[in-house]
Amino acid sequence: MLRRLAIPILVSAVTLAATALVPGRTSAAFPQAAPATGSEGNAQRDSQAQRPSEAEIRARTKNVTDNQHRNDEALDQYERIERYVDRSGGSNPHTIEDHTYRVVPDGGGTIKLLLKDGNQPADPTEYRQQLQLLESVLETMAKPDDSRAKAAREKYEKRKRERAQFVDAASEAYVANWVGRENYNGHACDVIELDPNPNFHPHSMFQAALAHVSAKVWVDHQEDQIVRGEAHVLNDISFGGGILGKLYRGGIVSMEQAEVAPGIWLPTRYQYDFAGRKFLFPFEQHQTIDAGHYRRIGPPQEALAIVRNELATGKPFSGDP
Repeated sequence: MLRRLAIPILVSAVTLAATALVPGRTSAAFPQAAPATGSEGNAQRDSQAQRPSEAEIRARTKNVTDNQHRNDEALDQYERIERYVDRSGGSNPHTIEDHTYRVVPDGGGTIKLLLKDGNQPADPTEYRQQLQLLESVLETMAKPDDSRAKAAREKYEKRKRERAQFVDAASEAYVANWVGRENYNGHACDVIELDPNPNFHPHSMFQAALAHVSAKVWVDHQEDQIVRGEAHVLNDISFGGGILGKLYRGGIVSMEQAEVAPGIWLPTRYQYDFAGRKFLFPFEQHQTIDAGHYRRIGPPQEALAIVRNELATGKPFSGDP
């Protein structure tokens, strides 16, 4: 549970950094740009960039927010290939698990079909069984009056609303600073840093956790889209007064996005590196998720037709992120 809570808190901080540049919350002074941390191999600072005006900040903030909402909605209609690699911690990390999945939205979340275990492709018979299970789920979700489909959709929409409410509340938790312009992975980006707002008054333990997280985001200057984000745990975060567990300082989560269709930018990489304690038991998370091969399959009715065609033709599915 603690790991599932930690990830949304950190990723929310990343998302907020792109939407927090609004008049009244930006700092009065824009500091001199400094080299980006953790991204020297991909980024170059533009020393000639000028501070944006408040009017530009206001307009671009709305664009970034609208774009990210559009991206989030689009993700529910795009299948993709995701490779999950879990590693050990320490100075000599080794791979613990390496799985590649076909991730398919089903109207109530996603279903993951195993494509590879390490470098070993999934057994064709087992993959077909997974595909048949997906067909069955999509058949149910394609029926608007089916009670199971209604329950699944309502549960999924509730999770999405809770996440949106958390992000909205957290938008007051930070002070944002524009720190300069930087070229990152071929994109001219505005670099934004978020620091905890000392005047923020949280209303839940999850909101309180944001006081211990800072973030940094690279936003494409022309497209107003998030290119990269990082969140850093500044201090230990306790849950339930430390009884439920604790997320230790030093944890980092990063994400990257790219354009997969005109105007649609979706995640291409997540990286999680953090440690903590659940009750009395320590844990670590060192995971990368690489995503690619995005393809729009639409809502369950459209996706069902695609899956049925695959089953009928027997054509094998292949792809790597």
